[in-house]
Amino acid sequence: MDALCLSVSPSSAPSPQALLHSFNSPWELKQLHAHLIKSSVPLSSLPLPRVAAVCGPSPAGFPYAHRILTIVQGPASTTSLWNSCLKALAEGDSPSDAILLFYRLRDLDVLPDTFTCSFVLKACTKLLDLENGRIIHGYVEKLGLRWNLFLENMIVNLYASCGEMGDAEKLFDSMPKRDTVTWNTMITQSLKRGYTDKAHSYFTRMPERSVRSWTAMISGLAQCGKHEEALQLFRKMKGTDLRPNEVTVVAVLAACAAVGSLDLGREIHEFSDKSGFTKNTHISNTLVDMYVKCGCLEEALKVFNAMEERTIVSWSAMVYGLAMHGKGQEALSLFDQMVRMGVRPNGVTFVGLLHACSHMGLVDQGREFFAEMIRDYGMNPNIEHYGCIVDLLSRAGHLKEAREFIKNMPMEPNEVVWGAFLGGCAVHKNIELAEEATEHLSQLDPHNDGYYIVLSNIYANAKRWEDVARVRRLMRSRGVKKTPGCSTITIDGEVHRFVAGDLGHDGAEEMSQRWEVLLGKMKSRGYVPNTSVVLLDIEESEKEKFLYRHSEKLALVYGLINTRAGTTITIMKNLRVCQDCHEALKVASEVTSREIVVRDRNRFHLFKDGICSCGDYW
Repeated sequence: MDALCLSVSPSSAPSPQALLHSFNSPWELKQLHAHLIKSSVPLSSLPLPRVAAVCGPSPAGFPYAHRILTIVQGPASTTSLWNSCLKALAEGDSPSDAILLFYRLRDLDVLPDTFTCSFVLKACTKLLDLENGRIIHGYVEKLGLRWNLFLENMIVNLYASCGEMGDAEKLFDSMPKRDTVTWNTMITQSLKRGYTDKAHSYFTRMPERSVRSWTAMISGLAQCGKHEEALQLFRKMKGTDLRPNEVTVVAVLAACAAVGSLDLGREIHEFSDKSGFTKNTHISNTLVDMYVKCGCLEEALKVFNAMEERTIVSWSAMVYGLAMHGKGQEALSLFDQMVRMGVRPNGVTFVGLLHACSHMGLVDQGREFFAEMIRDYGMNPNIEHYGCIVDLLSRAGHLKEAREFIKNMPMEPNEVVWGAFLGGCAVHKNIELAEEATEHLSQLDPHNDGYYIVLSNIYANAKRWEDVARVRRLMRSRGVKKTPGCSTITIDGEVHRFVAGDLGHDGAEEMSQRWEVLLGKMKSRGYVPNTSVVLLDIEESEKEKFLYRHSEKLALVYGLINTRAGTTITIMKNLRVCQDCHEALKVASEVTSREIVVRDRNRFHLFKDGICSCGDYW
């Protein structure tokens, strides 16, 4: 046979050792077996692990291979060889073959041991194969292997990974012994399903916590949107003798980015530098993202420029960050630099570029980038890219073109696409198209209050109070509640939250007095309250009171009272900043000689010397 070189001239024949390792199928092994018999070479010369690996997955080859292993090693010694085969299959690309091989071994009464069960459990977990996992659990019980904590932990993880948290909990509760791995499994799997209270219960009951335990809890809380709780937990971790690892750092930085906790983010940056973590590109990328989202663009650029190695993630994060901070031209220039350096952009890069064009009103350039990603880079735009183009066109007032663009999309437009279109309709006061957008949105995302509010505001601007009332009745009938405007400001590591209209905050009286003083100075500089943004049919004086209680104004005053002169005030808001607050913050930055950074739902605004970085286009 050519593959085994069995019929070749003596001068070109392979060495016996090479020949023994040359088979790649059961058929070739049989040919080699015949050759060994003819050559009087003992069968024990065969590489037995390779015999198992080549023939184990084959229904026809398995019995033959098992006979060879039994002849050479005896019935009692074959399990370890089959285990090595099971391990390779379970950890490789064929975990299902590991399960099939296990059943073939049972058909031949090969007794499984702890290693056998562990490898098959790993295959079941990889495949989320609950049915076979339960069978292996049965074997563990039948063979009396419950004493093995490693196996018990694997079974707990299998049930939890397959979503059977009830079974995982029952097994956990019945275990005579648990270790840190057991507790960490229950914490991690509970958090994956959003059961933060249950995860916290396991965490607090742990007799001993490892770095991994703290990290799992911090990371899980952040991923569940409980960023402030994640940071509080990290501060508790700092009180232990455990040292955060790189995974902890990434999780904490992500939480800092979400709530705008710049001081803690800087502290983690300093710790990462001392620990050598910033050599890790992932850590540096997360730092860039943190500084961008905390409104500190200069620090983000410093980290980016200091990176020894930059990936496409690094470039894309910086392009996106510049765009969101109103530095659209710088974002486009950085993209040009990236391309010149031979870095190929990806879909995220183009999202950043399209955002930059959208926030600067560069309609033609945005269209060209969209075409370029298809034409020059062979990318298929996803729905996020289509949403960016709709946003670009809608903001710029090209509503009919945006409507046609949506109509011709190769996929069904989602709520983000229609939401971007609705936003443009609101800016340009197009009631007819806004009604069409809202009709689609009521089907796609019926419980999102924002869309109803936008339509209601459009009607109110047009003094169509009956339609305003109709929308509000519709919201009540569907159980949709208006999300109140909320702003946060972090001072000395503590997050302070303000809700629109809330006068119950500690120090409310001092804040009211400070606002009156500030308001007087602002009016002397030409600030005139824009009561048109209060879309209620009430007296002008009452409208002004509503304006003064917007959450970002409350956060601003609190920041002015509780920070030193000259300190930048950074505010995070959950909704789009209104026109009156935008104008008020511009004037406030001038009269207080402060930089004021506001991150709203769409972008960053840097107010400095009476000017906003967005150029009043947001």
